[in-house]
Amino acid sequence: MSLIVVLGASPNPDRFSYKAVRSLTRHNFQVIAIGKRSGCIQNIPIITEQPPLSGVHTVVMYLAPYHQGEIFDYVLSLHPKRVIFNPGTESPEFDEFLESYNIEIVHDCTLVMLSTGRF
Repeated sequence: MSLIVVLGASPNPDRFSYKAVRSLTRHNFQVIAIGKRSGCIQNIPIITEQPPLSGVHTVVMYLAPYHQGEIFDYVLSLHPKRVIFNPGTESPEFDEFLESYNIEIVHDCTLVMLSTGRF
């Protein structure tokens, strides 16, 4: 099972990050939700720290670019195979950083990718 880390997870059911965590779990992915506020998305706890993790396949970004500078090193420490930037999270600076480490960059909507089988 692939480990997926959702950065910018929110306990608010109206947020796309909340919907993405639910959809990822319905698609049988193991999900770690990390956000600014603690809470739960169904039975998935939202972690407010940046825990060391291994076996991460994909990082799903729901953080605005102005919040991303503080997580560059954390994302790199996860050794993901790819990072998905959802609409509104695109950052040329982060793209360049990730490319320098040969990490695949995807600019797409996670929910659309899951619903069309492209995840």
